[in-house]
Amino acid sequence: MPSLHELVRAHTELGEDDVAWLQLLMADWQILADLSFADLVLWLPDREGRGYWAGGQMRPTTGPTALVDDVLGTFIPTGRRRMLDESFATGRLVREGDPEWRDDVPVRVEVIPVRRAGRVIAHIARNTNLLGVRTPSRLELSYLQTAAELTQMIASGHFPLPGQRSDHADSPRVGDGFVRLDPAGKVVYASPNGLSAYRRLGLQGDLAGLVLTDLTRDLVPVRKRPDEETLSAVLGGRDGRATEVGTDEVTLIVRSIPLRPQGDRSGALLLVRDVTDLRSRDRELVTKDVTIREIHHRVKNNLQTVAALLRLQARRTQAEDAKAALEEAVRRVGSIAIVHETLSHALEETVDFDDIADRLGAMVVDVSGVEVPVRVVREGSFGKLSSEAATPLAMVLTELLQNAVEHGYAGLTDRSAGRVVVTARRIVGRLHVVVEDDGRGLPDDFDLDGSTQLGLSIVRTLVESELGGVLEIGPGSRGTRVQADLPVD
Repeated sequence: MPSLHELVRAHTELGEDDVAWLQLLMADWQILADLSFADLVLWLPDREGRGYWAGGQMRPTTGPTALVDDVLGTFIPTGRRRMLDESFATGRLVREGDPEWRDDVPVRVEVIPVRRAGRVIAHIARNTNLLGVRTPSRLELSYLQTAAELTQMIASGHFPLPGQRSDHADSPRVGDGFVRLDPAGKVVYASPNGLSAYRRLGLQGDLAGLVLTDLTRDLVPVRKRPDEETLSAVLGGRDGRATEVGTDEVTLIVRSIPLRPQGDRSGALLLVRDVTDLRSRDRELVTKDVTIREIHHRVKNNLQTVAALLRLQARRTQAEDAKAALEEAVRRVGSIAIVHETLSHALEETVDFDDIADRLGAMVVDVSGVEVPVRVVREGSFGKLSSEAATPLAMVLTELLQNAVEHGYAGLTDRSAGRVVVTARRIVGRLHVVVEDDGRGLPDDFDLDGSTQLGLSIVRTLVESELGGVLEIGPGSRGTRVQADLPVD
């Protein structure tokens, strides 16, 4: 389906400010649909005056739909819908006396002009399913009265409220809790859900007739309230914002929409949602994240302790083979410690592997014993990797860099410097890693399958078994070229 931006660019003369206004309106029009018990369709005038394009659609959650099929992106020529033509020509709200019949369902249609800066930039068709209509309850009457006032505000250009968006995941909806205030901030009506939310705060009795700001001050301790200006403005219905109030056991989000159908404030609509469970889960997630980062930090410290003990043992070992083996173990443990150190600072269980690769390259060069100075250079980006993939890949990269430095440049006396290039590319769900040096190259009888080197055995096992990739080793342009092709999310 086409987006609002695509329809506007292709078929209308609306500007960016007009589109921003319509997006602000559509962020809140679920409220209007629910209060009206009606389907809403946003109609955009064609730039050539040929008709109207459907730029958006919203169904109510409080009643049956009148539009079973999606109409987004459809076109209606001028003359097909008299009410749209009349509303566009007069700039006024148009109501049809007799309902339309659609698939044996009577539907009442109203067309609301959307005005911005004195211009009508679009229309909202409100379609109400009249099947099974009965005498409305007090709740429904309050909904419909508030919907009528919002409709007048849209038609006069006073709604949506600039800077307000209700498309956040925890933003309250009509069904969560509805409270209607008079101009003085006194509760005129509260839905059962709105009343229940305040009773969870400790209210005894009804909300009707109470000044909501004063009541909230009595029920909510000072440390759990917003500042006094926000409390008075939002819960008094004077400012279109949202705020949180609560106790140690209960947390509510309260959103205020001042109502100005005739220009002067006639009261306010307050939407209330109990988010106690959401905030409890948020706190649990924060605690979990902190715990995980602390675990990574402690694992890193323990690995560094192990590496220090191995390094101390290597210094006291006389046998050269044993000393070399211990130093290799120090490097392998150190590569894992770097991953856990990075994870201990991350907010998620993913890491930017470029930083790890650069640190591994510096570590290998620092501890190498070759006479030729070697520089490790990274080209391209590994991107973000999960912790499950980062740890084995860090060990693979450490072994490959160590082999490139030690076997590529050890004993070379006719070289002033060496260069190892690590290239990383992500292509369509795969990570291609190449480590290429300009050293002495592979021996003539090299065979990966027959190799008995521990480092290559570790690399092959990790790449093929742990990471599910493919490993290739062969001659490069000057020295040795190793390529690993790995699947990534």
